[in-house]
This record gives sequence, C-alpha cells and structure tokens, in this order.
Amino acid sequence: MVALAIFALVAVVLGSAYVNVLNGYEVARNANANDFDIAFARSQLLTQSDLPTAQNGAEFDDGERHVKWTAEIDPAGTTDLFTVTFTCSITGRPTDDPKNVVETFVLLRPTWSDPTAQTTLRAAAAARIAQVQGKAAQ
Repeated sequence: MVALAIFALVAVVLGSAYVNVLNGYEVARNANANDFDIAFARSQLLTQSDLPTAQNGAEFDDGERHVKWTAEIDPAGTTDLFTVTFTCSITGRPTDDPKNVVETFVLLRPTWSDPTAQTTLRAAAAARIAQVQGKAAQ
C-alpha cells in the first residue's frame, strides 16, 4: 500500500513537471516569433533612405500576426545623427493582447539631414574643434 502511494505521488510530480516543460517550450516559441517580427520591422526602418517614409512606418502580416511599426525621428544635435524612437505593435488572434515594443536608439543617416541644418551643425562642430585646439578666440 505504501509503495502504491509513493508511486502515485511520483507520477503526479513527474506529470506536472512534464506539463511545465511543455508550457515553457510554448512560451519560448511565441517569444522568438515576436522577436523575429520586431527584428524584421527594425530592418525595414534601417533600410529607409527617405525621412518621411521612415517616420510613417509600415505594416505587414506574418502568418496570423499583424505587425505595425512607426518611428519618431529627431535630430540629435550632431551632423547626420538622429535619435529614433521605434514603436512596434504586434497583434495576433482577436483573443490575444497586442504586444507593444518601444526602442530608442541613435542612427547615422546622412540622407535624412536637411542641407541647411547640416551646414550649420558642421560649422558649429568646426568652431568647437578649433576652440578645443586653441585656434579660435574665446
């Protein structure tokens, strides 16, 4: 009788451990699928040479998931350097909550620069460099 009770207890523990492992695999699979969608959306942003197109973002479907991304892009105060706030929203089945990811990073994009602002920033940088080198009047 004791052996049967011990066997039943071990069977329950092993069964629950197996279910937990299966749940972990499912969570990891879903997380990786979202990571691939976010990486693909980010790569679409990084390949944009036109500033308005990059700010508008894009949408695409990946199987049963719909991915929409936008970017808020601001000059960083240095020539051709921009601060980008990348927002990606992934929606799946109607019963799932959407997953939103917001990333902020800095990009060097000469094609996004306004030529007038670019000239002004370059002149300001040249003046700062000359001042550090002691070639300019303070």
